Formats: sequence, C-alpha cells, structure tokens
Amino acid sequence: MAGREDQIPGAARLHLADGVALLRPEEQVFEAMLDGWRNQQLARNLALSTIEKRAGRLRAFFEYVGAFPWQWTPQHADEWFGDLRAVRGCAHSTLRSYQDALRSFCQYVCDPAYEWSSICEQRFGTHPIQVVHDWNVATHLQEVESRPEKRAFTIDELQDFFDYADEQVTRARDRGRKGWLPAFRDATLFKITYGFGLRRNESRMLDVTDIGRNPHGPEFGDYGLIHVRHGKAKKGSPPKRRSVATVWTWTAEILEEWVTEFRPQLAAPGSSALWPSERGERIGLQRINSRFAAYRDALGLDPGLDFHGLRRSYVTHLIEAGRDPLFVQFQCGHEHASTTSLYTCVSSDFRTRTLRQALDQTLATALDEPTRRSQ
Repeated sequence: MAGREDQIPGAARLHLADGVALLRPEEQVFEAMLDGWRNQQLARNLALSTIEKRAGRLRAFFEYVGAFPWQWTPQHADEWFGDLRAVRGCAHSTLRSYQDALRSFCQYVCDPAYEWSSICEQRFGTHPIQVVHDWNVATHLQEVESRPEKRAFTIDELQDFFDYADEQVTRARDRGRKGWLPAFRDATLFKITYGFGLRRNESRMLDVTDIGRNPHGPEFGDYGLIHVRHGKAKKGSPPKRRSVATVWTWTAEILEEWVTEFRPQLAAPGSSALWPSERGERIGLQRINSRFAAYRDALGLDPGLDFHGLRRSYVTHLIEAGRDPLFVQFQCGHEHASTTSLYTCVSSDFRTRTLRQALDQTLATALDEPTRRSQ
C-alpha cells in the first residue's frame, strides 16, 4: 500500500485507518467522506464558503432520506428534488445548486482514485453510486434565470429612492440622533454603487486606497477611477479585479465629500474601509440589505427592485444614454457582451420617449406629404 505522502487529497486512507474497528462505523465513515470531500475541493482551490455551502446541502439530503451514501438511489434524489421544488418552492437556480452539490459528492465517493467504494465494500458489503443524472436534474435552458420581477429602476424611481435616503439623514440630524452619520454613509453607498455599477460585495469591500485619478478624465480630480479588487470570481479562482471609470460628475463630487468630510467621523483609527461600521471594520451585508429594503418598502416601490437593481439600472441607463456597449461591458467586468445585454432592462420612461419621438416623426411626415404633392 502506498504511504500517506503518496495519497491524493481526499483519499479514504487519509481519513480512515486500516484494520481499526469503529464504534459507530456508518456515522464515522460518512463523516470521513465529508472531510475527504472538503479536502478534495480545497485542493481544487474552491472557496471555503462554497465548500461549506455544498456540505450543508449534502447534509440536508442525508437528513431527508435517512440513509448513508452507500444506500442512496436515484429514487431518493428524485423525491428530494420534488420536495425542494413543489413543497419548499425553491427557485430553479437554487434547486440546481442542490443538485450540483449532490452530483459532485457522488462523483467524488465513486471515483476509484479515492478508494471509498472499496472501503464501503469491505465494511458494509455495498458501495455508493451516482444518483444524479442528466435525466433527473433541472437543465439550464436560459441564459438568465432571475425571477421575472427583478428589473432596473426607472430614472424617476431612482431619484425618489435617493431623495428619500437623503431625507432620512436630514431628519435624524435635525432631531439630534446619533444615527444620522450611518444613514449618510448608507445613502452615499447606494449612490456610489449605482454610479459605478458595482455588485454588493464589490462596493462593501472598497477601501479608500481603491480610489484614484484617471489621466483621461482630469475633470474628476482624484476620483476618476475605482479599482475593484473583490469582483465576482470564477470557481477555483481568486476575486476578479477591474478598474471602473467615473462617468458622471456628481459621482465624483459626493465621493469626495464622503471621503474628506464625513468618513473620518465614523472610521476607526487606522481603518482603510471606505464604508466603515460604527461597530466594526466595515459595514456588513445584512445592514446593507435591511437599509435598502426599508427605504424601498417605505416608498412603496416594486419588491422586485433589489440592491442588485442598482447595477441593472447603471447598465440600462448608460445604454439608454447612447454609451458604447463595449465600454459598458468593460465597466461592468463582464467577459461576454451577451452577459451585459441580460442586464439591460429598457425602462418604461425610455420606451415612452422613444415612442413619442417615433409618433412625432410619423405625424410630421404625414403633414408634410400633402405639401409636397401640391408643389
């Protein structure tokens, strides 16, 4: 038998000693499988958060079927998938994430290189099989699978949202409340997220040092670029970086105001976070979500307008303004133009203006036709 140093990450013999009797063999082998699967995924450079989510989904399946991996069948998978979709109402993308986790685990324990099949044969007289197949999983049929209510803000909706956020700062400050500064931070964060088309975590993880000059946009001063260091990563890859150029003058103005006048009142000494928290290094994702939802609901806006709608709005409004689609694609950090097009939600006010222009042109042509004939 090969030594431990010759075993690949996740191999059974790295997690179970040969010839040792187990007090609770089924439970202990299953836990060893999970540990091995984690190590195998770590070796593939997957993020710890991804690994833990997959482990949680696998445990959910284990608890549902009440059986160990070497006892699982495709029928167990079918019943669980049906429960997730029909009873729990999981979205298509969520259901597929559960299916992918189960498929990945089964591939791992069935691979002869990791020796789990032989271990199970020795201890239990059977072995695990793949229970997820092309014929019993949800297929990815569309390029975009977000819920249909998800959309971009119209210009008027966005202005109402920003105005309401500013009003909360004024009210809190006039009443002498301490919460006016965090409210100001959140209002500015929302505007900057829209102004640069950022994702939620991209915005949250910004530092002051990520802001810089753009030599091709000297009118923006020291606020002509934002360097995004925590962009959306591909599986097994580090966060994707990109630089986003300032487009609108007002974006640079409010960013400069926040950095120079108000952020120093909230940030702890030595902190570089652009959006510091009153209780920690930087604002948390839950705080961003709750504040955004509170403002949206208070205005009675469509529930489909979520935080990511600010990014959708950025793309949509740039395209409506006639910006080059390739420029918008680079600003958003999309690898393919088709991805950027999925974010483009032509707003109702834009459609109204376009229709009005078309009708006016048609009417003008119709009125001019008799004049030409008479001549």
